[in-house]
Amino acid sequence: MTKSELKREEIENIYKWDLTPIFKDIKEFDDYYNKVKNEIKDVQKWQGQIVLNGKNLYNYLKSSDEIERKIYKIYYYAHLNYDSDSTNTLYQELENKATILLNEYEKISSFVSPELMTIDYDKIKEFYLEEPKLLEYEFILENLYRFKPHILSKEEEHILSIMSKTFDNPEKTFESLTDTDMTFGTILDENKNEVTLTESNYAIYIASKDRNVRKRAFELLFKTYSNFKNTIANTFKGNVDVLTSISQIKKYNNSIEAALFQDNVPVSVYQNLIDTVHQNMDKIYNYYQLKKEVLNLDELHSYDIYAELVQDLDKNYSFDEAKKLVIEALSVLGNDYVTNLNKAFDEKWIDIYPNKGKRGGAYSSGFYDTKPYVLLNFEGKFHDVSTLAHELGHSMHTYYSCKNNPYQYSSYKIFVAEVASTVNEILLNKYMYNKATDKNEKLFLLNQLLELFKSTIYRQTMFAEFEMNIHKRMENGEVLTEKMISDYYYSLNELYFGKDVHLDDLIRYEWERIPHFYYDFYVYKYALGLSAACYIVDGILNNKENALENYLNFLKSGGKDYPMEELKIAGVDISKKEVIESALNMFEATIEEFKKQYK
Repeated sequence: MTKSELKREEIENIYKWDLTPIFKDIKEFDDYYNKVKNEIKDVQKWQGQIVLNGKNLYNYLKSSDEIERKIYKIYYYAHLNYDSDSTNTLYQELENKATILLNEYEKISSFVSPELMTIDYDKIKEFYLEEPKLLEYEFILENLYRFKPHILSKEEEHILSIMSKTFDNPEKTFESLTDTDMTFGTILDENKNEVTLTESNYAIYIASKDRNVRKRAFELLFKTYSNFKNTIANTFKGNVDVLTSISQIKKYNNSIEAALFQDNVPVSVYQNLIDTVHQNMDKIYNYYQLKKEVLNLDELHSYDIYAELVQDLDKNYSFDEAKKLVIEALSVLGNDYVTNLNKAFDEKWIDIYPNKGKRGGAYSSGFYDTKPYVLLNFEGKFHDVSTLAHELGHSMHTYYSCKNNPYQYSSYKIFVAEVASTVNEILLNKYMYNKATDKNEKLFLLNQLLELFKSTIYRQTMFAEFEMNIHKRMENGEVLTEKMISDYYYSLNELYFGKDVHLDDLIRYEWERIPHFYYDFYVYKYALGLSAACYIVDGILNNKENALENYLNFLKSGGKDYPMEELKIAGVDISKKEVIESALNMFEATIEEFKKQYK
């Protein structure tokens, strides 16, 4: 019996995370929950009071932090337990109670932003003089007031609030159609067995070593999508319409500016990513030439892109071996980092093995008053070792952020979240490569990096360019037809794949299956995150002056500044093309190293 078939109680406790530092048992959780449930009602007493003077505002913010911490302590305990075993009815109840409590608090405290917006920031500056302790919240208030030019009247905001549920309809319709209603039929796998093709297993078959399986999977998936092209085009158009309309109503210049405003990122940064990648297309073309050669193909088709240059290593790692590899690989980050990293293992932050009812995949989750816990489904392959390093990158970022900041500045933005995790991933890969003596292992590790660059920088930038230009076309008055969208997507594929890849016509429908196009200009963060990570790794491994110290200071910065400014602490200015070029140069060097080892 595999571990994934075991019940939760059949997994030894030494392999489970320890949540008792949050609550020692369910009774303590329930007592605490009931107490906090009554306390959140006290928030209402602040309504109409917070902008009377600086002292009131400070006292409200402090009390708000205290109640938030209590709510999130409840929430994290509930969600971590639920994710460890969703079949447990007690955990289902905990998770439901925590969600209700969080929603109730958000509802009760919804008066805060509208009330603050009744005064100008100049008044807040007077409050700083009245109550100097309010300066503890200066950045939070400054950031909040950035949005004031885009906040409507109370009545108008109320109307938007009522309408907000309908704004999600395009995404929900897309999800229902692609996750539930669409079926793709069957194909023959490598062993000539008839299997049902799904969105979930498509990734397996499109990477098959059997070219006929890849071709069958590709054609079946995209022929099915082509049958729904008009429906999905209208769903996508509806989402673009929503963003465009809201950006106009909120007085932004366009939808991309509205989306990037959240992180205080200028549109020029987004455009610079696209421009820099365009200037480095020769590198991805070189990669596809290499893939064509290694796969020994006369013609590289769209369905060959995901075929691995090197098959997965026939090698298994115990968790203890994975732990040792990760600690050794990350030792370049210094003694303090390794000392704190060891706490993840010694203090049982990690839930290691799969079990029935456990959430799939992996994540790091925690906040100011908990450990930064890691959920894994460790099976012993290289991917699992890399995932351990990746998730511990998140956890160490959270650990340093919480240890070096007050609560209000302890959470970092999603924009920078993937930097620390990807730094760890790259350091592990390079450490294992330098340690490897087997040629196939070296080629495998190089291939892992090549796939990371291809999928995270070039592919995500292509998506970012597609999203930006489709929005521009609507804002310029063009009608978004299915043909126009699909033709444009096909032309982008021509640019990003080059003349050495034979584009099969069905690739024009690939845009239909990308859920990120409903996430409001999100994908560029993946490409910039990897670029920043490569720049940091390059500095650390080459002993660039202050590179390590700057990186550790970045990890400690939490959320006390805008994401771009925090990255500058690490010596990374993502508005500069040299940061992106650092990653693309690493990609090129990896291609050349692969060629050298492959001979």
